[in-house]
Formats: sequence, C-alpha cells, structure tokens
Amino acid sequence: MLIVGCGDVVRRALPALMRRWKVFALVRAFDSSLRELGVTQILGDLDQPATLRRLAGLAHAVLHSAPPPGSGTPRNDLRTRRLLAVLQGAASLPRRLVYISTTGVYGDCAGAVVPETRPLAAATARGQRRVAAERLLRNFGRGSAVRVSILRAPGIYAADRLPLERIRRGDPVLAANEDVFTNHIHAEDLATACIAALERGGANRAYNISDDSALPMGEWFDRLADSFALPRPPRATRAEVITRLSPMLLSFMGESRRLDNARMKRELKLRLRYPTVDDGIAHALRNPLCSG
Repeated sequence: MLIVGCGDVVRRALPALMRRWKVFALVRAFDSSLRELGVTQILGDLDQPATLRRLAGLAHAVLHSAPPPGSGTPRNDLRTRRLLAVLQGAASLPRRLVYISTTGVYGDCAGAVVPETRPLAAATARGQRRVAAERLLRNFGRGSAVRVSILRAPGIYAADRLPLERIRRGDPVLAANEDVFTNHIHAEDLATACIAALERGGANRAYNISDDSALPMGEWFDRLADSFALPRPPRATRAEVITRLSPMLLSFMGESRRLDNARMKRELKLRLRYPTVDDGIAHALRNPLCSG
C-alpha cells in the first residue's frame, strides 16, 4: 500500500493497515515515528514532480489524503494530477485507490439533506480544487481497472482536536435565525472508513463520511462550552461576524447542509464508534490530557 498524505487521520488507521499490508508512505522528510511503526518511507514532494518517480508501479492500493495546493488555479489540483501521471506511467496500476475529499464540494445547500448524488457546486477556491481532484480521480478510474472510491468528510474532530481555544477567545457564532447546519465525523471513525473503503468501496463511488448529528453550528459550540465548563460563545449577526472572524472561519459559516450517510452504512458497512458528537465529547471528557 502507498500512502500519500500521512496526516492525523491516516496515522490513526496505520495500526490496522500494517496488519494487512506492507505500507509505503510518501514523505517530505523522514519521520522517526513512522519508522518505528514499520512504514517504509519514500522521500518526495507532490509539488516537485521529479521526486515522484519511485512511486510508479509500487503498490496494489493507494490511500490519498494529501490536500490540494492552498493557492494557484482554483479549478485544478496539480498535486493529484502529478500523482496520477506517475501511477498511469507505470507498467502496472494499483487495483484500488481511496481519496479523502471534503463535503465542501457541495457548496451551500441552504440546510437541505444532501446525498452523494447532489450536483457539486463548490463556491470557495478550496472546495473547487477538491472538485477538480475528484474529477481527475473519477476519470482515472473510468479509464482503467482501478477501483476509485471517494470519501467526502465534513468537520473532523477528536479529543485532541476540538475548537476549545476558539471558545476561550470568545469568537462569536451566528445568531440562531442566521445559523447554518454543520456536520462532523470523529477522526477515528474516518480512519475506519478509509479501511472499509479499501475493502468494500465501490468503483467510482463517493461516500458521505459523517456521523448521525446534524446540528446548527452554534449548538455545536454551545455543547462544547457546556461540557468543558467554558462560557458559551456570544451570538452575533452575519454582518457583525464578518468584522471579527478570519476568512477561513467565515467560509464555514457560509455553507449549510445536512449530510445523508445511508450509503456509507449500507455499502461500506461502517459502524460508527462515535455516532453523535455527544459520544465524541463524552470520550474527550474521559481523556482530559488529550483535549487540552
């Protein structure tokens, strides 16, 4: 197996992957923690095509979680394009490829329930690059015998990646009458979804990898604040938050949707360890050293 993008979620999947595969990982710099796990590291960079030659014909499966470039042409993902160019240039192709995308590809859905069949309408440059990556990967799958599965993930959280500092800063959330629906997935469940997709993911098939919670964003932050004995964040109008929050945070407040995760459960047969954010918060409270 080749891992491209060995971040937090993929590292959570590594123990299970190591039991089933000989794992290679593309890295920009050698990592002692990966070496200790037994991962064979390949030095390379998706932004430097000449460093990727060793990936050709290397693996039977690819787990791709590297994000698109943070800048450049909005409707393109040069990193995915370069990866696929190397894979396609080999005498043997991988049998399967799983890509971690984002539910930002749907754009604003005005709070509607969103299945995977909804047309993609990303509004942000970040989301448009993800749409471009998905399109490249689907074309690759259709033109080969490679089974490509796409996992669309919403807000990823875990005991050690909760937005508590934002609450401590007193950053505002939208007033109830202007609030947006937000969706979440625990990092451990997303890691398990990667493994399930490698085993059972359909060819050229997308999956919403989301838990069963669909909360207004303000309610999510209120639950966190109450659970960790912090003051609830102040409510503000959309016009007011524009003057107080970063463009990145504002972009999340501009999109509202409730994800349909039935396909994930039916086809990947994924049983969520943390089916709601309340389950995830309860786990974080039992592990205070992780939740900062």
